[in-house]
Amino acid sequence: LTYHGWVTLSATLLGFAIGTGLGILLAVGIVHSKVMDMSVMPWVIASQTIPILAVAPMVVVGLGAMGLTGLVPKALISMYLSFFPVVVGMVKGLRSPEAIQLDLLRTYDASPWQAFWKLRWPAAMPFLFASMKVGIAISLIGAVVAELSNAAGGGLGVRLLTGSYNGQTVQIWAALFIAAGLAAILVAIVGSAERWVNARMGVRA
Repeated sequence: LTYHGWVTLSATLLGFAIGTGLGILLAVGIVHSKVMDMSVMPWVIASQTIPILAVAPMVVVGLGAMGLTGLVPKALISMYLSFFPVVVGMVKGLRSPEAIQLDLLRTYDASPWQAFWKLRWPAAMPFLFASMKVGIAISLIGAVVAELSNAAGGGLGVRLLTGSYNGQTVQIWAALFIAAGLAAILVAIVGSAERWVNARMGVRA
């Protein structure tokens, strides 16, 4: 279980990192570009209407046919799930400053870049960390679902699958508890990072 837990955790962290970075970049583009807001945002929302149980086997098998196996396909499934809450949260956060605050910065002749770093980015931090807590949890779910489509790569999903095939109830529950424990630990780590960032920014609890 330790080995399989590490396999799942590795795919989760890689997918979460890629998904968070992609989500932030898309959110910045959507907020600052009307074209992206009208064209990209609907596709971001529509991407989440496809059941992950249908997407995962196609991605894993398709990338396997191209020679990409192991960590990468599972990380892509994790990324597919985790980028959505980050995009939505960051768009909301970057748009949270009031018009009077933006007008004040324009009065001081602040550039759009300065307005972003001095106002929009700090205002978006609570939204970012809230979405990251959701994203890290569903990244783990994505990794487990991807492992159900590729029993050769190991992971908690493989333990669930083999336990189901062999009727080993204890193995199934053990893998479930390990997955739940990993998710709780990862969410707690994100919460700790949030408190550290808030302290650095001078936010009072």
